[in-house]
Parts: sequence; structure tokens; C-alpha cells
Amino acid sequence: MTPDQAAREQSLGGIYVLAAYLLWGFMPIYFVTLAPTSPWEVVAWRILLALVFCAVLLAVTRTWGRLLALLRNRRLVIWTVVAGVLIYVNWQAFLIGTLTGHVVETSLGYFINPIATVLLGVIVLHERLRIAQWVAIGIAAAAVVVIIVAVGTVPWIALTLAASFATYGLVKKKIGPAVDALSGLTLESLWLIPIAVIQLIVVATTTGLTMGQVSGGHTFLLLLAGVVTGVPLLFFAAGARRTTLTVVGILQFIAPIMQFLTGVLILGEPMPAERWAGFALVWTAIAIFTVDSIVHSRRHRNPLSAGVSDPV
Repeated sequence: MTPDQAAREQSLGGIYVLAAYLLWGFMPIYFVTLAPTSPWEVVAWRILLALVFCAVLLAVTRTWGRLLALLRNRRLVIWTVVAGVLIYVNWQAFLIGTLTGHVVETSLGYFINPIATVLLGVIVLHERLRIAQWVAIGIAAAAVVVIIVAVGTVPWIALTLAASFATYGLVKKKIGPAVDALSGLTLESLWLIPIAVIQLIVVATTTGLTMGQVSGGHTFLLLLAGVVTGVPLLFFAAGARRTTLTVVGILQFIAPIMQFLTGVLILGEPMPAERWAGFALVWTAIAIFTVDSIVHSRRHRNPLSAGVSDPV
């Protein structure tokens, strides 16, 4: 590949990643339009329809062989089961937050996710952190304490999102390039089918299913859940292979910023002074973390290697 071709590929990769984060940023608006569907029903349909979407793509791209080869690898199968459970927890927490008026809190979870990822690397992989990274972690922890003390509630949705996706990223790192994005999403959705079926049965016997019961437009939007789930993931996978992780690391904050603005400006969620103080600390931690990562990557001429996220 010539230098010009490599530059074009890297630029194309940046566009793909940007598209993925923009789509993730708009997700709260999409899911809010699904009311009165409950978070439990939405996640169940999301799992089932994501599997259908993946099956169609596998058929179109004729990559069933790659998926079958993965199924013969017991270690990879186990890791995809773990990844499936983690992404289920992430999806469910995100939908509960979005559909119960806590979009701002979901954005908090994705703001602190890169820092949670780095902290997990220290705990599990015994990685060593630079001083600036420890400072960022300390400020982020202080932000959570401020929110708990000042607001009076534990931001469990944000903490669950950050913890589940940081752990999901760690599992993906263990799997490595052996599992491509499409095959990974297919298997993760496949393992979650029993959970999805159980949730639909419970919803049907309690509050009742909304699929096909509200309006034609509502049914159409709900049927798009699989596409809404799969498309940004595929964009992200295509982009991450082409561009540097430094670019990905910087662009990753687009989604939580959009989610935060959606919650405050569009949905009118309350932002008392105490909450602003907590977010200000989080943004300070992110600024320190990002600047330190960029400086470090330039000094060593290596792409950013930690703290990259792809929201749900």
C-alpha cells in the first residue's frame, strides 16, 4: 500500500468511527420514542432482532464458515458467552436509564468508562499507570463521591455502565482479532436468546407486550432495534481497523457529550448545582487523562492503547 493509499484508508477509518459515535450519540432519542415499551421488552427485542440482522449479513457476505469455525474453538466460545452477559448488563442498564428519565446519568457512565478501563487494567492486568493517570482516576472518584453526597443518591446506572463496558472491553482484548465484529455480535446475541425469551414471557404475563399494539410507526421503530444495534458496531469495527487508536480515543467522547446534551436540552432533565459540580470534576479528569495519553503517544510514536470505548 502506498503512503497516499494508507492516508486515505486512515481518513476513511476516522469517518467510519465518527459515524459510529454519532449514531451512538443519537441512541437515547431513538429509544425514548419507543415509549411506552418497557426497558425489559426493548432489550429482549434488541437481542432477537440483532441476531436476525447478523444472520442476514452473514448470508449476504457469505461468512457463515468463519462463524462455524469459531464455534469449534471452545475457549473463544466461552469468552463470547462472558462477553454476551456483560453486554446484556450494559444494554439493560442503558435502557433502564434512558427510559426512566436518567439519560444524563447514562452519559456520566460513558464519560468515566475510559478511566474505569484503565483502572481495570491495573487491577486485572497489573499495568502501571503514570502520575497523570492516577490524578485523573482520583478526580473521577471524587466526582462520584460529590454526586453521592450532594445529590443524595448513588449513580448506580452510570457505575454499572462504566463497569460492565470496561469489563466487556477487557474480554474483547482477551479474544483479540480472532473474533470479527459480525461474528462476535452474532454469538453474543445467540447466547442471550434464552434471557430475551424469558423477559418477553414475563412482560407478556405482567404488563403486556407493546410490539404491534401501539401504532404502525411504533412497531416499525421497534423492529429497527436490530439494525440500530448492529450498524454502529460494524462502522466502529471497520473504522478501528483503519485509523489509529489515538483518533478513536479522542472521538469516543462524542457519544456521551451528545447524550448529556440530549438529557439536558431536549429531555429537560434536572441539573442542580451539585450535579454540575460532579460533572465538572469528571470533565477535568477526562481532560487530564486525554492530554496525558496524547502526549505519551507522541513521545513513544505509538497509538493510544487504553480507555477506548464504543457505547451501546
